[in-house]
Amino acid sequence: MSAKKILVVEDHRDTRELLKYNLAAAGFDVAAAEDGQSGLKLASGFRPDIILLDLMMPGMDGLEVCRQLKGDGALARIPVIMLTAKGEEIDKIVGLELGADDYVVKPFSPRELVLRIKAVLRRSGAPEPDAPKAWERQGLKIDFEAHQISIDGDEVPLTATEFKLLTVLISGTGKVQTRDNLLDTVWDTHFEGYSRTVDTHVRRLRQKLGPYADWIETVRGVGYRFKAPNA
Repeated sequence: MSAKKILVVEDHRDTRELLKYNLAAAGFDVAAAEDGQSGLKLASGFRPDIILLDLMMPGMDGLEVCRQLKGDGALARIPVIMLTAKGEEIDKIVGLELGADDYVVKPFSPRELVLRIKAVLRRSGAPEPDAPKAWERQGLKIDFEAHQISIDGDEVPLTATEFKLLTVLISGTGKVQTRDNLLDTVWDTHFEGYSRTVDTHVRRLRQKLGPYADWIETVRGVGYRFKAPNA
């Protein structure tokens, strides 16, 4: 089995080299870029399985890189983990709204980073055990094995995390999913009480579901429930 490919986009040389060393030691095939423009170009040729993207870079920052990645049909499905500093709370929210799948706060341990990378890769891989191979109601069709969703005949791109979130909600149709449970199940970790991450992804998911957005119901003070009409 070939090694998973990781693209590191980080302007700080020492951090970039440290990431390359630790990720290679963990068994990944690593490529690195020192700025946003180089990162976008390398992403097109290297076609990584996941991208580690520094948020604060001169010139084109991580938010703009993420925006362009998610706007490119050939690259939009690649999971993105943003590397952020502790004081960049608002930027984390914006990054998640742009389609980033996770964020890791600097300074971080190599072990923590590898665990987070593996968690995101799992979300973008095999479907949930409890999920059917396909699901359809009215004009909403989901192919869980192919990680594809179409609305009224048009394919809609979802990030790995958005697809995992939708899968978990559909698998528990009719049941209330608390924010804490979704954090543990979808993100394979608990974001230290950072429940707004769930709200941000649900909001993005509703936008992409279009006319079927209200099938994801808000249970005030608790979490969310998926409730679609019977076939």
